[in-house]
Amino acid sequence: MSQAPSEGSRKDTKGHKTLAIRLEDDVHAQLVMLAQLAGRPLIEEIREAIEGHIARKRESGELADRVSEVLEEIEREAAAKKNAIEALYHQATTPPPSKGRKGTSEPSS
Repeated sequence: MSQAPSEGSRKDTKGHKTLAIRLEDDVHAQLVMLAQLAGRPLIEEIREAIEGHIARKRESGELADRVSEVLEEIEREAAAKKNAIEALYHQATTPPPSKGRKGTSEPSS
């Protein structure tokens, strides 16, 4: 009986992400048939479909406005974080004000 590979024995997948997707039975059957007809592994058909989808989105230009909005939001968030870090650093490096009066003597009664 075969056991599943342990975490340490898996091939290095650095630079890759694993996705689990659910497909309708008929879509899966068609995808399998495309792979068989092309003589390629199923995963290659899936990769090609995803890469084609990304390329079509990029070429259509429909994302350009949204990309600009997202980049502006990233810049605003980064500036807010930078200001917060600088404020924390300034507070950490500035000694607290002293509580007593320096250089003065207390009045005697």
